[in-house]
Amino acid sequence: MRIERTKQSGFPARAAGLKAASLRVSLGCALLLCASGCSTIRDHRGYLVDPALTQSVLPGVDNRLSVERSLGQPTMKSQFGQQAWYYISLDTEQRPFTRPRIHAGSILHVGFDAGGTVSDVTHDGVEHALRIEPDKHKTPTLGRDRSFFEDLFGNIGTVGALPGGQPGQGGQGGGRPGGTGPNGS
Repeated sequence: MRIERTKQSGFPARAAGLKAASLRVSLGCALLLCASGCSTIRDHRGYLVDPALTQSVLPGVDNRLSVERSLGQPTMKSQFGQQAWYYISLDTEQRPFTRPRIHAGSILHVGFDAGGTVSDVTHDGVEHALRIEPDKHKTPTLGRDRSFFEDLFGNIGTVGALPGGQPGQGGQGGGRPGGTGPNGS
């Protein structure tokens, strides 16, 4: 018994239509997956600003302890000159295959006098911050400048060598009386 398929049954045409539909669905899923990988990542870094707390710090009234209790530890403290604390808040965006870029932020500067009382409080944006680029030149160091292969193969022959480059001294038994072991056996 042999079953023949005819064009009237539509079976080969239906199979081709299903293949085309599944190909379209898989291409659509792949395109959607690629597009979702290209979305921008938004992030917050640093101090979380609470306007009620930052406005509660008053010059001449608060001191270091009260500022620390209300705002927490600062992001940075000044090292030289007048004592100042900085609370830095940054909002960043990162597009695919790039570094994060700052798109908004704020800097809260709390200055203190010699007695530790708040002398001034200022709110600034990140546009007042200085961007510091590190120098890309190499810093010279002491020692020899070796290549990759000198680092890789430089210790060949030095493993097991005695200081001074002389072979073992003391003759038979490593210089120990009796036998070769540490207890004379």
